[in-house]
Amino acid sequence: MMSAILVSLCVLPIIGASLIFLGPEKLARKTALAVSLLCLALSIPLYFGFDGTQSQIFQGVVSIPWVPALGIKFALGIDGLSFPLVLLTQLMLPIAILASWHEERNPKAFMACFLVLSSFMTGTFLATDLFLFYVFWEAMLIPMILLIGVWGSQERIYAALKFFLFTFAGSLLMLLAVVTLFVSYKTQTGVMTADISELTKVVLSKEPILFGLNIQDLVFWGFTLAFLVKVPLFPLHTWLPDAHVQAPTGGSILLAAVLLKMGTYGLLRFSIPFGSESFSRFAPLIAVLSLVGILYGAFVAFQQQDMKKLVAYSSVSHLGLVVLGICTQNLEGLTGSVIQNINHGLSTGALFFMVGFLYDQRHSRLFSDYGGLAALIPWYSFFLVLVACSSMAVPGLNGFVGEMLILLGTFEANPWWAGIGVLGVVFGALYTLTLLKKTLFGPVTANENRSLKDLSWRETVPLIILALFMLWIGLAPGFLINKMKPTLENYWKKPQSAYAMSGNPK
Repeated sequence: MMSAILVSLCVLPIIGASLIFLGPEKLARKTALAVSLLCLALSIPLYFGFDGTQSQIFQGVVSIPWVPALGIKFALGIDGLSFPLVLLTQLMLPIAILASWHEERNPKAFMACFLVLSSFMTGTFLATDLFLFYVFWEAMLIPMILLIGVWGSQERIYAALKFFLFTFAGSLLMLLAVVTLFVSYKTQTGVMTADISELTKVVLSKEPILFGLNIQDLVFWGFTLAFLVKVPLFPLHTWLPDAHVQAPTGGSILLAAVLLKMGTYGLLRFSIPFGSESFSRFAPLIAVLSLVGILYGAFVAFQQQDMKKLVAYSSVSHLGLVVLGICTQNLEGLTGSVIQNINHGLSTGALFFMVGFLYDQRHSRLFSDYGGLAALIPWYSFFLVLVACSSMAVPGLNGFVGEMLILLGTFEANPWWAGIGVLGVVFGALYTLTLLKKTLFGPVTANENRSLKDLSWRETVPLIILALFMLWIGLAPGFLINKMKPTLENYWKKPQSAYAMSGNPK
C-alpha cells in the first residue's frame, strides 16, 4: 500500500501534466487542481500508515533495476526525515495552483509546470538511490526556471538565469562528490551501487591532499555547498530575493515552502552521513555563517519598501536559524530544525499567497500604496495577522515550537550562539509588525484601495487549512514529533560519535 502511494506521488503529476497538454485549454486549471488534490488525498493514508517506531529503515521501499551494470535503481522509500516534507509538498501544491488561477499566459504550460515540479520535488525527498536523487535534484530546476523566466515579472530573465547559475554551480560540486563515492565504494568492495545506505559505509581517506583538506572533507563540502546554495545560507543567498520577487505567486509559494527545504534536507540526508567527522570540524564555521544570515536577513527585510522583498529576505533569516539548529549537534536542535522546516513552509507560503492576493488586484507590492486595509478587507486582515503571528513565533502557533527547540539546542551547544539567535527572533518580530502596520492600520492612504475585494472561497479555504495546521502544530506538535523522533534519535548517533572522536566531547 505505502509503496504504491510513493510511486503514485511521483508519477501521477507527470500523467496529469500530459493530460493538460492533450486536453482543451479551458480545463487546464481544473485538471491541475484535481491531480494536486488527488495527490494530497493519497498523502493522508501515508501519514497514518507511517510507523514512527521504526528508526533504522526506510518504509514503503520500491526498488526497480534501472542501470544494473552500475548498480543504479529506481528506488524510493520514506523515513522520519522525509515524510513530513513529502506531506508539506502535497499540501502546498494545490494552494500554489489556486494562487495562480487567473494566469492567462499559456495556462496549459503554466499548470503543467506546477505538476512536473511537484513530481520532481517529491522524488527528491523519496529517492534512496543517490543517482536517482541527483536526477530529481537537477530535473527540478527545469520547471522552476520556466515558471520564473516565462511567467515572472519585468526582470524575470535575469532572475531565472541567476537562479540557474547559482544552483547549477552547486550541483556540479555535488556531482564530483557523488562520483568520488561511487569510485571509492567500487574500489573498496568490488561492487557498484548507488544505494544511499550502502554508500555511507565508504571509508574515505583522512590524509590531507589540498589546502589541508582530506577526501572526506572534499566530499563533505561538495555536497554541503550545493545544499547551502539551495537553503540559501549567507553569503550564497543573493539569488533568492530576485527569484522570489520575479516569480509568479504560485512559484514563490513552492520556492519558499518546498524548494528551499531541499537544502536543509540534503544537509541531513547526505552531508552529515557521508562526512560526519568533517561536519563536526566545520559545524562552528557554518553556525557563524548562519548567525550572520539570521541578523543580515532580518536587517535587510526591515529596510524593504516592497512587501514581497520583505518576505523573501525573511526567509534568509528564518532558514539561517534552521541551519543553526543542525549545527548544534544535539537532538533538540535537530528536532527543532526539522519542525521549523515545516513551519517556515506553512507561514512563508501563506505570506506569499496573501501578498499575491493584493498584487492581483492592485498590481503593486509597495507599502506606500497601501494602509488602512483592516477597515476595508477584514477577513484578509484577520488571516494576515494570524499568519504574521505564526511567522513571529507567537506561543500557541507553529513557529514557537520550532524556534524554541532550536534555541534550547543552541544554548546547550553554545550560549553565545543562542544569544545572537534570540536577537534574530526579536528583529523578525520587528519587521513583521512593520509589515502589518504599513498595510493594515492607519488611515486609508489610496482611494483605489476602497474598491478592493475581500477574500473569496478560493482564497479563504487554503488559508483556513494553513491556519489549522499552524494551530495544530503549535498546540499539539506531538503528532509530528512522535513520528519523527525515533528516526532522528537513531540518525544522530553517528554524528555524535564522530563529534566525540574529534576531541570535543559533550
